[in-house]
Amino acid sequence: VIKQGGRRRGANMGILRVDHPDILEFIACKEKEGVFANFNISVALTDAFMEALASGREYDLINPRTSQVERRLDARDVFDRIVDGAWRNGEPGIIFLDRMNAFNPTPALGAYEATNPCGEQVLLPWESCNLGSINLAHMVTPDKRVDWERLRRTVRTAVHLMDNVITVNRWPLPEIGEASLRTRKIGLGVMGFADLLVALGVPYNSPAAEAVASRVMEAISFWSKEASCELAMSRGPFPAFAESRWATGWLPIPARAQEPGDGELPCLADRPPMDWEELRRRIRKVGLRNATTTTVAPTGTISIIAGCSSGVEPLYALAYTRRHVLDSDELPEINPLFAEAARERGFDRREIMAEVARKGSCQEIEEIPADVRAVFVTAHDVSPEWHVRMQAAFQRYTDNAVSKTINFRNEATREEVRRAFLLAYELGCKGLTIYRDGSREVQVLNKGVGTGAEAGAAEKRPGRLAPRPRPVVTYGSTEKIVLGCGRTLYVTINRDDVGLCEVFLQMGKVGGCTAAFSDALGRLVSLALRSGVDTPAIIKQLKGLRCPSPSWHNGGSTLSCPDAVAKALERFIGGGNPSSQSREGTVEVPPDMSPECPDCGSMLEIVEGCGVCRACGYSQCS
Repeated sequence: VIKQGGRRRGANMGILRVDHPDILEFIACKEKEGVFANFNISVALTDAFMEALASGREYDLINPRTSQVERRLDARDVFDRIVDGAWRNGEPGIIFLDRMNAFNPTPALGAYEATNPCGEQVLLPWESCNLGSINLAHMVTPDKRVDWERLRRTVRTAVHLMDNVITVNRWPLPEIGEASLRTRKIGLGVMGFADLLVALGVPYNSPAAEAVASRVMEAISFWSKEASCELAMSRGPFPAFAESRWATGWLPIPARAQEPGDGELPCLADRPPMDWEELRRRIRKVGLRNATTTTVAPTGTISIIAGCSSGVEPLYALAYTRRHVLDSDELPEINPLFAEAARERGFDRREIMAEVARKGSCQEIEEIPADVRAVFVTAHDVSPEWHVRMQAAFQRYTDNAVSKTINFRNEATREEVRRAFLLAYELGCKGLTIYRDGSREVQVLNKGVGTGAEAGAAEKRPGRLAPRPRPVVTYGSTEKIVLGCGRTLYVTINRDDVGLCEVFLQMGKVGGCTAAFSDALGRLVSLALRSGVDTPAIIKQLKGLRCPSPSWHNGGSTLSCPDAVAKALERFIGGGNPSSQSREGTVEVPPDMSPECPDCGSMLEIVEGCGVCRACGYSQCS
């Protein structure tokens, strides 16, 4: 079990090469919502596959154990399946494996095969992440220019700090320590980029923003390597330097080119010169302390702490509505930069702010000046093409990869997703993750059609619902389900001549609140069934409800007692035999929120990796 901060289950990443014989099954493995819930999946696309895709040819599937060609597939058909999966629920993502290996600084130690769970850090076996992010919102001068000197000082300090972390870190396994110390990789990136653009007055979806992204990231890349080279002079280069590509004079940067809009932006003025050729000579002579220095990692949590926008993403929304807990008033919470602009430009009226809060965007509000609307764009105001272009702008000077989501509106087509994938390859991105708004929130349910007897009973109902009587004899089955809290739930589902009529719930030998709750849940579900409520409607209400201790078994999850009942009902009406569940293979996972005691409802204390209730004595480990 992987835990993060002792609170939530860590995510994982599953990557399979596109030329693996099982690739079609892999692409489809997350079609069903909730399967592998804490596992991201990506397909590793090779240059050979992309060439076959461009020419409409078949390509080889190679057995990794024997290196023999097993069969051939049509590249366009496989790519269409990847696109369809991404369109449906955002998975699989894609990584361009050969491109990642083209930027591998230590190929003598091995080839890249996978990334970390978010796809931005490419690592060799046993290597570890050491990531940091600079808050670009603080890198602006009073006259609305990038504060290059402050950025330079911050980069140099960050590199020194991150290298120290590698030295003093306590490694969980000897292999991880050995691999990490061999290359001493660090990944310095950014957050608050959208805030920086707002402060500079630059629209996110513009060539000027591309220039800002590329030039800022080039500066971070240059100064981080300069600092790492200086550390190599005093502390020595990373142990594998002599056999690395750095020792040959290699630099992982593109040919210096004029960026779109570059040279015309006052906000980029006064940037210090960066002599890459001189840095190349110095690195070749004295070495480099860290095999990589830059990565753009996700910053969802730390950006909240820092009070800035996330990573290199645009603003997600300008405002939202918060309901006051005492008087139920709805109060708009406005992005502070937008609120400041509203005050300065004189459109900070309550009705306008309420409209912004309702929409989350200002693009269709004519009372707001056009130049303000151009700067304050949100994730869904930005086209997928501009999302990809901005990712590519940061990628040019990033050693590893860039973590970013390409947002699509719900009505986006598969063809739009396809174009985004191909544009990412064309522009030099190392991978891509897309998300179509609402695609993971829409649960496809087949509407149940009642039997003739059910329909007749419904037609005869008067103005209020009255459950049909329970017959003397019913028929059904009992399923044993092990819950994440360690309890065993027995779900008995019975039917009569009309259809499903009752559900009994028994939870081991517990009493008190837990027993009362499970009994009440069974009674209410039974009442709904005998009152003619469609079973899929009951399932929809119960499925997905979470308790503090979900469990996983046979590729599926049980999120709570109600969720267990819903899924037992699904299996029952689907005609499948419930699979027997045991404690073996079940993973207990701490929740994202403060857990409650399943017996008395008090707060659990997480101590020594276990939840303990001081009110009633319950323990997850007993």
